[in-house]
Parts: sequence; structure tokens; C-alpha cells
Amino acid sequence: MLAAALIVFREVLEAGLIVGIVLAATEGVRGRGLWVGGAILAGLAGAGLVAVFAQQLSNTFAGAGQDVFNAAILMAAVAMLGWHVLWMARHARELTSEMKALGGAVASGDRTLFAMAVVVAVAILREGSEVVLFLFGIAASGGEQPVEMLLGGLGGIVLGAGCAFLLYRGLLAIPTRRLFGATNGLIALLAAGMAGQAAALLARAGFIPAFGGQVWDTSGILRDDGLLGRALHAMVGYSDRPMGVQVMAWLAILALLVGLGRLLSGPPAAAKAV
Repeated sequence: MLAAALIVFREVLEAGLIVGIVLAATEGVRGRGLWVGGAILAGLAGAGLVAVFAQQLSNTFAGAGQDVFNAAILMAAVAMLGWHVLWMARHARELTSEMKALGGAVASGDRTLFAMAVVVAVAILREGSEVVLFLFGIAASGGEQPVEMLLGGLGGIVLGAGCAFLLYRGLLAIPTRRLFGATNGLIALLAAGMAGQAAALLARAGFIPAFGGQVWDTSGILRDDGLLGRALHAMVGYSDRPMGVQVMAWLAILALLVGLGRLLSGPPAAAKAV
């Protein structure tokens, strides 16, 4: 039961952190509950399909099919996150004023809901498929009984969802005028982290050069397979022993989003008034 609980908890935590950031970033946008709820269901359905065809998927691309598939969905998520960051940079002031005027119902924000729904679906798909595969492995080894696995899995879901909810509530505690900036920063880091993970997967599969198999080793300080390390891995792409291409992709995407975001946001209001 404990093994199942830990596996489910860490995967739900990783997906839940992303969902919490997305919910905070779309706070006040009409219809976001339907979009996010639909994305979660779509991600769960996709996770089930991935788990069913996991063996066939792994055998493609000379045995690197799973890495290529994961890299592809990560790159799709990066594209959607980048779209949201740039759209928000363009409309942040407008949305802030509308939230104040309309009591939190921001009609124009629905243009970015599709992008964020894709990110949620991808997060659920990735972590959900890992849960199914890990639990199947435990069951196949005879390590735990079905009832014990079910109880452990439910406990892991509750704990992981609880941590994600705390993050969401913490973000909402930020004043409205700062909320979009804070969530946009988190989403930019999230996109950079996913880009780095995708680059590492493609390098591991031999599709792109690694530019160094290990740039640094911080496993003695913070392991990326521990609870805090996995949380940072999900939110900002932390790795205790990253490849060179992973660091390069992380920096490139972050710099691109920050630079374009500043261009699109325009000069500060005070400068415009001069």
C-alpha cells in the first residue's frame, strides 16, 4: 500500500502543481472550469491509451519510442505555454482592469484557455500513464494486493491534490495587480523546464547532440527523485545532473519568452503618460 501511495502521490503532485499554476493564471476567466475539467478527462483517457500501447510505443524508433513521444508532447506543451505567456504579456493591464470592473469575469481571457487546457491534458497524460505503468509493475510482481493498491492510490491522490490546492490558494493570495505577473513568470519557468526535459529526452534517444552528458552534479544537495526535487522538476525543470543541451534549451526558451514578453507588454503606463 505504501509503495502505491508514494508512486501515485508523486505523480499527482507533479501534475497537480501544473494544474494549480494554470488555474491561478486563468483566475476569473469565464468557462475555465469546463476547459480544465475537460482537459483532465482527456489526459486521463490518453494516459490509459498510452499505458495499453506502451510496449508497442517503446519499440518504435529503435526502442526510443517512449522518449520521442514524451518529447513531442512536452514540445507541444511548451508551444501552448509560450502562447499563453505572450498573450498575457500583451493583455495583462486590460485583464487586471476588467477583473476589478467585472468582479472577476474576464470575457476576453477565453482566447488563451485552449492553450492552457492542452497543457493540463499533457500533464495528466504524462503522469497518469506513468502511474498506470508503475502500478501495473507492482501488481505483476505480486508485491501488493489489489485492495491495498487501491487504498494506497486513493491516499496518494488525496495528498497530491491537497498540495496542489495549497499552491493554488497561495497564488490567489497575491494581490490582483501582481497575480498575472507572478503566474506568467511561473509559466515561463514551466515552459523552459519542459523544453529542457524534451531536449534531454531527444539527446538520450540520439536524435540531437547532448553537448555534455553532465554539466553539474547537485545530487548530494538536492536529488531530483526526492519529493522537493520532483516538485522543482515539475515546476521549473530542475535536474541534479543535467545535460548541456538541457541547460541550453532551458535558457533559450526562458530568454525568448522574457524578451518577447517585454516587447509585447510595451512601455510602463508612467512612460506612456509622459
